Amino acid sequence: MRAIEVAQAVASAGVEPLAKLLHELAPRNYGRHTAEQLVTLAARSVSSGRASTARATSLKILGNQLQHTRQNLARLEREIDALLEQDPSAKGIQGVQEFGPKTSAVLRAELGDVERFARCDQAIAYAGLDITIKESGKWRGQRKLSKRGSGRLRRILYLAAIRCVRLEGSAFGAYFHRLVARGMKRCVALIAVMRKMLAVAYHLLKTQESFDPSKVGLAGVS
Repeated sequence: MRAIEVAQAVASAGVEPLAKLLHELAPRNYGRHTAEQLVTLAARSVSSGRASTARATSLKILGNQLQHTRQNLARLEREIDALLEQDPSAKGIQGVQEFGPKTSAVLRAELGDVERFARCDQAIAYAGLDITIKESGKWRGQRKLSKRGSGRLRRILYLAAIRCVRLEGSAFGAYFHRLVARGMKRCVALIAVMRKMLAVAYHLLKTQESFDPSKVGLAGVS
């Protein structure tokens, strides 16, 4: 008999019958008090067993949901890959190793028709990576990112920039380390890399050229 079944039998027996049985078996050592303790402990054990069963059921449901979510994500990723493959304008950004499929998809979706941006700095402003200065009368504030426009672009570019700093052979990573070596703060250099990545994406989407890593460190373009 399993432990849970023993506990159920003791709990259902009740105090009086159990006290009588214990008295018959060992009258000097056990009695009503012991029976009460046993019934209480057995009831708790049964309750705990039920809770374990409920938790196991909940865990199984969550596991099924997780598996279903993973299947949906895999299907979405396949659809994204197919859309990128069918989009001639996306060929250039797909050649940037630091971007990857998800980054390329977000860049393509968020920038949309790049012809609406006359200049690269307009695309940078659209991502909220342009610099603004807050002023009030004679007071001149700090230079900071405007953070207007697409937050999705900023987030995906930030993640891509973080990756490239640690990626061996990355042109953007080399650009970051050159800026830091010149005395630029790491956080500022990271923003510079994000702006450079966006400039590269804008250029590649607009011209449909292939990515040339050697141009990353050049001023002005990709």
